[in-house]
Amino acid sequence: MNQHHVPASIILGVAIHESASGTSKIAKYLNNHFGVKGRNSSKKINSSYKDYSSIEDSYQDFINLLQTKSKFQQLFNRFTDYDYRSWAHGIQRGGYAASRLWASQVIGIIKHYQLYELDNRPPNYVQPPEAVEKIEFYRVKKGDTLGEIADKYHTTIKSLMKKNHLKTSVLQIGQKLKI
Repeated sequence: MNQHHVPASIILGVAIHESASGTSKIAKYLNNHFGVKGRNSSKKINSSYKDYSSIEDSYQDFINLLQTKSKFQQLFNRFTDYDYRSWAHGIQRGGYAASRLWASQVIGIIKHYQLYELDNRPPNYVQPPEAVEKIEFYRVKKGDTLGEIADKYHTTIKSLMKKNHLKTSVLQIGQKLKI
């Protein structure tokens, strides 16, 4: 963490999650604690995951992945060494995992084991409360258009269509839209 400026909680939380606390086959037979895909030379298991000569190599490769892939490089400039929530969501948005629950699961592990205590937090640091995403709805009225609704809520037609799984911009009176 001190050398690479990635929160210790993230490094350990991701490793615990991806390796099932070191008990997964890829952790045991390939020394892969981060679920990194790639070639391996293992004769013990048939896998699409990369093998490492040591566990330490797996950790170093994870850090290297974060530092060299453009999707993750921005995290180093945007987030502190102790903002594990933002790091987890940023890694997920960068495409590290396909599951939409991945960041929440890693954050849950960090909280459960209090891994955030290992991060470089300033003295007397108080963790900000978690933001709760509030989903707002709009009920379509006579004469409403998607464009007007988008303008009213400072969004785009495309975004509204995507959020509401709309194939057309035609609206029905009484229709409930996620804003």
